[in-house]
Amino acid sequence: MSDSTPHSLDDATLAFAEKVFDAARNGDAASLALWLDNGLPLDMCNSKGDSLLMLASYHGHADAARLLLQRGADAQLSNLRGQTPLAGVAFKGDTDMAALLLEHGANVESPSPDGRTPLMFAALFNRVDIIELLLAHGAHLDARDQQGNTALGCAKAMNAHDAAALLEQKSAE
Repeated sequence: MSDSTPHSLDDATLAFAEKVFDAARNGDAASLALWLDNGLPLDMCNSKGDSLLMLASYHGHADAARLLLQRGADAQLSNLRGQTPLAGVAFKGDTDMAALLLEHGANVESPSPDGRTPLMFAALFNRVDIIELLLAHGAHLDARDQQGNTALGCAKAMNAHDAAALLEQKSAE
């Protein structure tokens, strides 16, 4: 017996959607451009709430991310876990992608549900270049997550020595 609810999708539609998400994940900007030209929703999300931009940026595909951003993709669109593309690239350490997102409206302070900012994610994983970029774009050193941790506290908790040293230096300035 088939599901006839208005939200059920046929196998061909589901297969196409998977192909679209794979294109974003794999950086296939040409296919994304073609589909967008033919009406594909720009901020389409998968079952985890990951947008095309989230997938392209997280996996380091600058051409696909740039295409999506230039066409108006929402750089602030968070997934179902409340993570934004900027937080994802701060975690991954992709400075060029972080700069691209910031150039297209990503909020440097956008916290995850636990209150962690992209600066805190960069600090946790010793991403010094990302920390410098985020600070240059106005990230707040004194922002705190739900446990009261700052980026410096996050760096120290993870023994991210380079990040901690940089954050201590910036705090003293």
